[in-house]
Amino acid sequence: MMKHLVLAAALVGIFSTTAMADDRYATRPPVVLSPDLTAPWINQLGGGTVRPVVYQRPVVQTQQRGLFQRRIIRQAPQVAPQTVSAINPGIPSIRHPIEPQFLPQIVDYDTQEKPGTIVIDTNNRFLYLVMEGGKARRYGVGVGKPGFEWAGAHKITRKTEWPDWTPPSEMVSREAAKGHYLPARMDGGPENPLGARAMYLGSTLYRIHGTNAPWSIGSAVSSGCIRLRNEDVVDLYDRVSVGTRVIVM
Repeated sequence: MMKHLVLAAALVGIFSTTAMADDRYATRPPVVLSPDLTAPWINQLGGGTVRPVVYQRPVVQTQQRGLFQRRIIRQAPQVAPQTVSAINPGIPSIRHPIEPQFLPQIVDYDTQEKPGTIVIDTNNRFLYLVMEGGKARRYGVGVGKPGFEWAGAHKITRKTEWPDWTPPSEMVSREAAKGHYLPARMDGGPENPLGARAMYLGSTLYRIHGTNAPWSIGSAVSSGCIRLRNEDVVDLYDRVSVGTRVIVM
């Protein structure tokens, strides 16, 4: 009887050990096999007739970070849209949108002036190029600031593309008194305050010209000259000729 009890206890111990072993191995992580299904040892598994299906566990690379290390999230920089000049696409054209009424447009215009005449309404900041049939091509302009207003009738005596700029002595002295020192001369180009084109009015110091500050269109900011956006002064320049009558009022 004792022999039977010892044998039973031995069998129970063997089965429990096997069960524990099965539980231990059941929690073992799966083996990651090579993705090469043509390896000789894999072909042997199927006896050369049936190729077994092998699943590869994806390998996840974790990033090690310290306890107090900040997580850095990189985002693509956001670039604000920018309007550029049609004259020089590499140069930013405006700081803020121009008011729609100052953009070039064809308008009704009742006048006794002949077609081809330029009429500048300084109060409303418009330049009109008179057309036939009671129409005019209208442009927004910047005009003389307070103290620099003027009126009169002249003719275009000279036209220049990308004009040089030589500040008048009066302007040099006036700006020097404010602590602003102007160059004796500046070559034509996108940085030149006269812009892309200039049309000189008679023997005066006044001009119709472009500007590298198009956001000033519609304002009274100049020293008496009439300024247009570079895009607009180029358009006007091509439509008029030396001898064109200009009326400033």
